Amino acid sequence: MTGDLDTKSALKETLPTVFGYIGIALAFGITARANGLSILEIFLMSLITYAGSAEFVIVSLVALHAGIGSIVLSVFLVNARMILMSMVVAPYLSHESMWKNIWAGTLLTDETFALSMNKLNYTGRKLNFRWLDTANLFAYLVWGFSSAIGGMLGNLISDPEKFGFSFALVAMFIGLLYLQMVSDRTIKLMVQFIVVLFVIVAMYLGMRWLPQNGLLLVVTLLGCGFGVVLKHGTK
Repeated sequence: MTGDLDTKSALKETLPTVFGYIGIALAFGITARANGLSILEIFLMSLITYAGSAEFVIVSLVALHAGIGSIVLSVFLVNARMILMSMVVAPYLSHESMWKNIWAGTLLTDETFALSMNKLNYTGRKLNFRWLDTANLFAYLVWGFSSAIGGMLGNLISDPEKFGFSFALVAMFIGLLYLQMVSDRTIKLMVQFIVVLFVIVAMYLGMRWLPQNGLLLVVTLLGCGFGVVLKHGTK
């Protein structure tokens, strides 16, 4: 990464993430097609919902013939963390108009959020709409069209679980976590490692007692709170 906040640097710095998107989107398209969704439905879901983890949840629930209420609630709970991420990014775009902030928040993903947090380490803790919007749009378009291509390939693969496609999303998050930890110069590596261990333990324990749909949101809030306390307590 560089300290530049222009379109060229955004495209260049988003490219590695986009390659990851291609693999995950293809896996999603193949999985969705195997569960009965048409190529058009897959494409529209990726453009409208635009949330990898939530889209996998939708496909699973559709396959189980779940009601629309259950699907909407599940997607909201899985994606509620994006509210927190948007709130973190918003102060860096406070000089932009409300509509630009809404647009940036609408297309923000875990991956572009992680990229923007990494970018802060190289720009003196500054972001602008041009850089973030380019990164968001690049990722958005690649995700949508790659999902549709995955749907086309889905006609050739009847059992995607056999090839472990569902692990693609997990693998990408692991990679993003590693990049965030090694590049963040504002928080000690040991502090980050302790927070990661805390989240792992919280997820493990939460899986025993909490509903799966709300687990991610609860652990996200706990992890953020623990991280803030630990960060300020070790200064």
